[in-house]
Amino acid sequence: MDIVLQPAAVADAVEWLEPTDADLDAIEAEMPAILADAAGLDLEAEVLTAAAEWLDALIGAVRPVRAAGERPVRRAHRRTLAARRDLTNHTTTTTTAVSALGSAA
Repeated sequence: MDIVLQPAAVADAVEWLEPTDADLDAIEAEMPAILADAAGLDLEAEVLTAAAEWLDALIGAVRPVRAAGERPVRRAHRRTLAARRDLTNHTTTTTTAVSALGSAA
């Protein structure tokens, strides 16, 4: 059995695959939280790498390397939580304002 695609159906599917302006606005609004998450993950990877190097040094494989420690990880985690809090507060404020506009009409 052959699959035959109609040109109009293909065109509709292509348009559907593109992000809408609302999608792009939502991504832009969430960008601080996304960047904070990425920074936290980068820092955790750095700490894990340093810990592995430290363990290698402990068994005598290489020269000792100072571990990054937990404080920077906690700071990155706090920045992530703050970005998520700000995003949630902004979303809640926007939703409340839209709801108020809808009930006033």
